[in-house]
Amino acid sequence: MKMDKNSTLLMIGDSVTDCGRGRPVGQNGTLGDGYVLLVDALLQTVYPDYAFRVLNTGISGNTVRDLEARWEQDVFAHKPDWVSIMIGINDVWRQFDNPTEPHIHVYLEEYEQTLRKLVEQTLPRVKGIVLMTPYYMSTTPEDPMRATMDIYGAVVKRIAEEYGTTFVDTQAAFDHISQYIYPASLSYGWDHVHPNTKGHMVLARTFLQEIGYDWSRSPIQS
Repeated sequence: MKMDKNSTLLMIGDSVTDCGRGRPVGQNGTLGDGYVLLVDALLQTVYPDYAFRVLNTGISGNTVRDLEARWEQDVFAHKPDWVSIMIGINDVWRQFDNPTEPHIHVYLEEYEQTLRKLVEQTLPRVKGIVLMTPYYMSTTPEDPMRATMDIYGAVVKRIAEEYGTTFVDTQAAFDHISQYIYPASLSYGWDHVHPNTKGHMVLARTFLQEIGYDWSRSPIQS
């Protein structure tokens, strides 16, 4: 397990992270009903002796531009030990569902510069950062939105490698399970983006795998 005992893990992102979490910060019983809740449940039940604290500051509709604007209030103010960032879906999506409103589009150069800036600012103040890729639940890499999402995901991987942060390839996780389950069936309303419970479990499991979660650990220590 990469996280030490008594660590505070803050998870930030867009609607996929938000999932109806409490305001001003989701914690304890107000973590929303998505992967953050599942991560917390699995940590608390298998690592009860570690006394982890999980916070959720995701906001629906956010892009990396929005994260930068609220970083001080929604990340640094909570003094987390670990920060997990999953952002990029709306940065890509707005280019497709709102093509005539370029002022709300976050193109690749801005996306990379901003994410890189957030990582650089945060690294000296935390014990670890987890970077999660954006994704699109489609088995057709040639799909324009999927293809663009892959490009943004490659930026996340590159930044994670450059700064030595933990990297979570959510797209690869969905691609793997899509060999057996039609990918859109893992999303709410079959929109290819917002996970249902099964989709959120894919995200939670992939996240936990990358932070060294021991699935065979007994919660009862002798």
